[in-house]
Amino acid sequence: MTSFFLFLSSAFKWSFGFYDFAGNVMNWILFLIASAIFTYWCYVLVATLGGDKDKEYFSPTEGKHPYYDPKIYKKESK
Repeated sequence: MTSFFLFLSSAFKWSFGFYDFAGNVMNWILFLIASAIFTYWCYVLVATLGGDKDKEYFSPTEGKHPYYDPKIYKKESK
C-alpha cells in the first residue's frame, strides 16, 4: 500500500511540474503577442500620425455619431 501512495505522490508531483511548465509557456506566448501588438501600436502612432500628419487625417465617422444629439435628447414640455 505504501508503494501505491509513493506512486500517487510522484504522479501528483509530475502533474504539478507539468502545469508549472505549461503556465510558463503560456506566459511567454502571451508576452510575445502583447509585445507585437504594442510595437504595432507604436508604429501606427509614429508613422501614421507622427510629424503633424494627424492634421491631415480624415475621420469617416466624424460628426455622424455625436455624443449629444438634440433630436434624441430634446426636452419635453409638460
